[in-house]
Amino acid sequence: MQTIETDRLILRNFTATDATGLLEYTANPRVNCFMDHQMSTLEEAIAEVEKRSKDDSHIAVCLKDSNEIIGELFGMTEGHDPDSDPDSKSNSDPKSDSDTYSIGWNFNGRFEGKGYASESARAFMEYLFMEQGIRRIYAYVEDDNFRSQKLCEKLGMRREGLFLEFISFVKNEDGTPKYENTYQYAILKKEWLAQYAPTCMMSRCKP
Repeated sequence: MQTIETDRLILRNFTATDATGLLEYTANPRVNCFMDHQMSTLEEAIAEVEKRSKDDSHIAVCLKDSNEIIGELFGMTEGHDPDSDPDSKSNSDPKSDSDTYSIGWNFNGRFEGKGYASESARAFMEYLFMEQGIRRIYAYVEDDNFRSQKLCEKLGMRREGLFLEFISFVKNEDGTPKYENTYQYAILKKEWLAQYAPTCMMSRCKP
């Protein structure tokens, strides 16, 4: 993908230098939805950044002044799973065959409270709406993930519904699946423009 810059951040593809930073925030996931992506060794992280360096569906979020990775954004067009076929163009190209895009984020807790998540997510959403022709963006957030719920609301997304026992990432003590209640948040391009067009960072930010 094209590199995106904000006042303090750079959004870019993963590179080999991101392995240590990736390991730092994936070694101990703070929410259950990232348990499947937990890493415990630098070798795992090195292999993962090599894979992600060729995959536009995973975007490294880095500090502009140091290029240090502080987290990631990820997404896919509706109906595609980037982990199922990483070589498929439709998994990483928002223009592939859908105008609806799912996004998510995972950040290093060490950088929390500085507004980096909202700054990067807002820039990415702007890119999707204004450069890639996306009409609707949505996100799934578990009902106990209050940080992400607050972020969605800060980004202007609407809470559209609650899916009871929607998905399982971990098991209960007795070995049965622990099902998560999951909210869906979303925002349309026209809603985005009504909120952000006056301060949009991209020159093409117009209806």
